[in-house]
Amino acid sequence: MTKNIKLSFYYSQILFFILLPIWIELTKYLHPIVIGVVWFCITFAFLFGVCWIKKETIRLPKAFLHIFIVLYSFGLLILLFFRPNGASYGGVSLIPFDTISFYLSGNVNFFIALYNLAANIGLFVPYGLYYRYLNGVSSWKRLMLITVISISMIECLQFSTKRGSLDIDDLILNVLGVLLGYLIYPLFEKVFAVE
Repeated sequence: MTKNIKLSFYYSQILFFILLPIWIELTKYLHPIVIGVVWFCITFAFLFGVCWIKKETIRLPKAFLHIFIVLYSFGLLILLFFRPNGASYGGVSLIPFDTISFYLSGNVNFFIALYNLAANIGLFVPYGLYYRYLNGVSSWKRLMLITVISISMIECLQFSTKRGSLDIDDLILNVLGVLLGYLIYPLFEKVFAVE
């Protein structure tokens, strides 16, 4: 492990633990696995940023990437379907940008609004990266079709099980996250070499 990787790890852990009270606050609304997801995101962001700035490459075996996406998907499903204290939802919002506008209106706690908007985009970025890794620069239209169908199914399942609401804005933000992952793959490749 190089000095840069070690430093990025140490700095990310310091930031994570300084902000730990905020992450613990999230567990009031979400499954405790959210702390692990936030830890991973912060650690990955620091690692990626330091390696990108220092022009350092990290080699990953293909198997690691496949195992990661399976474990990540499992964690995401827990986050989406298991709410604290058996919380039950079930609202429907089919008006595009209605929920997004509500979060941006200032009528919601800033942190909650930021988390909801950023998480709905950020949590789906790995799928765009993974798709691009598997398929190269193949048709992004195919990716969008797969993404819209998959996320629509998740939204409907959340609604029917009362584990979430059926919200068109969630679909829009999730699709945006997948597309963002697809588009930033060339940056990802500069730091991570999958062999």
